[in-house]
Amino acid sequence: MKHPGWALMRGFWLSWLQYRSFLFILAFGWMIPPLIYMLVWMTVAGAQGLVGFTQGEFVAYYLVLILVNQITYAQTNWTVGDMVRTGEMNRILMRPVAPVYEPLASEIACKIIYLIFDVPLVAGLALILNPQFHIGFTEVALFIPALLAAWALRFLWGYWLALLAFWATKADALLVLQDTLIFLLGGQVAPIMLLPVWMRDLATVLPFRYMVAFPVELLTGQVTGAAILNGFLIQTGWLVVAYALTMILWKNGVHRYGAVGG
Repeated sequence: MKHPGWALMRGFWLSWLQYRSFLFILAFGWMIPPLIYMLVWMTVAGAQGLVGFTQGEFVAYYLVLILVNQITYAQTNWTVGDMVRTGEMNRILMRPVAPVYEPLASEIACKIIYLIFDVPLVAGLALILNPQFHIGFTEVALFIPALLAAWALRFLWGYWLALLAFWATKADALLVLQDTLIFLLGGQVAPIMLLPVWMRDLATVLPFRYMVAFPVELLTGQVTGAAILNGFLIQTGWLVVAYALTMILWKNGVHRYGAVGG
């Protein structure tokens, strides 16, 4: 017997397919900022390179970042507050599966559609822009678990922030702050090694680098030696924190929701 979560995901897949043109436009819009920063850093690097990056390596970094950013981005977190405020959460709570399956099913279905658009376009850009990769079996083997953990961390971190809607009407502002910190410290505005020292130190200990930049750095060979293990340990630690906060806030939030709603 199939898990009900699969039925939810299939339902969302069929639903999102009706809006695939909109999703393709949205995915393309998300690509534009990384492409702009890629061109900026390529221009700055010139023929001589910059801090260990050649122009081709900047291309490789940002093309991988485009895919990683869209795979890890959790757009369903933005709907949690609305569901709490409008009472839509009642429908989810009445289903015979854990409520988290709803956003997870929607996320996975959405990402499949995004990747149908993203992968061919990024492959086409790679043929035109000539990225310089140094990928072997080790890089790929490290990249896959780091990518999955980055997605889980970004989803859970945004989810616990969104759950604050049980107590505050302006919880969405924290999601905006999270996106800003990911932009600054998650390797989007620039690879981490190009940031000022104090920002690099913050990026190393805060969770935002491990939501996007860390798997990109692994695949492009920017993290080596003991830094790889340290990165996985920090990423795992923040993932445990995010999971714990999600469980605590969900349990207390639903209790409060039921009490207020009668």
